[in-house]
Amino acid sequence: MSGVGGLTHLDARGHAVMVDVAGKPVTTRQAIARGRVGMRRETLDLILSGGMKKGDVLAVARIAGIMAAKKTADLIPLCHPLALSSVRVELAPTEDGGGIGIEACVGTTAQTGVEMEALTAVTVCALTLYDMCKAVDRDLTIEHICLIAKSGGRSGPYRRADGDPAAGEAAGQAQPPAAG
Repeated sequence: MSGVGGLTHLDARGHAVMVDVAGKPVTTRQAIARGRVGMRRETLDLILSGGMKKGDVLAVARIAGIMAAKKTADLIPLCHPLALSSVRVELAPTEDGGGIGIEACVGTTAQTGVEMEALTAVTVCALTLYDMCKAVDRDLTIEHICLIAKSGGRSGPYRRADGDPAAGEAAGQAQPPAAG
């Protein structure tokens, strides 16, 4: 059921509501999101050599992304709390050497999708990279966070038509993880 202007999170009066998914079938849901953190080459070299004072930047950012996916319903007010069956976050230097690409793959078997969980994982991972590197690079940028693909549910599969705007995305070009 849609509310004002076809938006599902608004009721007929325009008030924000959590969508009722009680009547939806339980299906396997998967989503992939990507983004990148742009930085100076010297910053990237420090990260890759383990020379950052705050520690293993990539490991901390990966764990932050996984934790964020699990906490999405606590961060985004109208998201349903979901039991996630898989969360994978990958980070790799971009092909152009100008940053770190991030990819999150999230899976579940539920009545609603995991797009927000994948996007939240990438976003918090990027914020963590920013936080850990800001002391050595004030020109950091968080860029091109977007949904790349999703599967499951009534609307069926989706793959971003214009490709991946996060040039030099994370290694692996992962497919959505198998849920279950």
